Amino acid sequence: MGADSGPGIPAAVPWRKVLYERQPFPDNYVDSRFLEELRRNIRVRQYRYWSVVRETGLIAQQVSWVAIFLTLWYYMEQGALVPSAVLLVSMGCALLGYGLYEILGGAGVRERTRLADLQSAAIFLAFTFGFSPVLKTLTESVSTDTVYAMSAVMLLAHLVSFPYAQPSPPGSLSLNAALFGSVCLASRLPGALHTFTMLSCALLEFALWPCLLHRIREKAKWSFPWAAGLVCLGGVGGVGSLWPEGAVLLSMALLILTLLCPLLLVHLQRHKDNIHGPWDEAEIREDLSHFLN
Repeated sequence: MGADSGPGIPAAVPWRKVLYERQPFPDNYVDSRFLEELRRNIRVRQYRYWSVVRETGLIAQQVSWVAIFLTLWYYMEQGALVPSAVLLVSMGCALLGYGLYEILGGAGVRERTRLADLQSAAIFLAFTFGFSPVLKTLTESVSTDTVYAMSAVMLLAHLVSFPYAQPSPPGSLSLNAALFGSVCLASRLPGALHTFTMLSCALLEFALWPCLLHRIREKAKWSFPWAAGLVCLGGVGGVGSLWPEGAVLLSMALLILTLLCPLLLVHLQRHKDNIHGPWDEAEIREDLSHFLN
């Protein structure tokens, strides 16, 4: 920073912060008013602890859905669950969820009719059922360890790429990763009906449930923590029925995710220090769309 006045600089000539005018000052000269425009943390968002805890419930319930899906797959792979019974329960849950989605939607203008929704569901079920024998034999030439590894990577990619800020509809990468992992696991089940049932459950959990959850967050905010909590309890209970130590680990992970991580975020906010001033890049806030016409 240069001085306001000095040898060789006329004191009567004020310095102006302009580029189009020749002035008797060096190019890198600034006066003492330069730091008067310094601003700190002007766009920093202050978080409240319980608000962050509420938002992390979305992540916790998505992790729990993956645990529930793996539990269902294990029981079907071991023959402890009849696929027809699981399919009937899934269809009942789908109808119940669709009815709740319609009730929460209110009397607004619908983009699709109920007949169109029914046709889409029927087409999906028909194609999935018809291709179930093909999907059943899709990974016969691949070793089981490789299939399990691919499924684990795809489900992890689903959790990482899931659009938690706006989970309706799910992102293409997240949904495709979840369905690919589901196909890999379903191909190791005993029969074609098992494969069809598992893919139907995957669509219900990874594609339809996020849309309903987003509608619940918008229209019935008070019920969102209860819905997320029930899903988390279902995930912990499912893992506990197979591996009690795993249920303890999952519970600890969910508690850390929902209670400790928000506390750490709120604590680190006080150390945030962003500075803004005349050295920042210029931001054009005027609407320039009329120049494009």
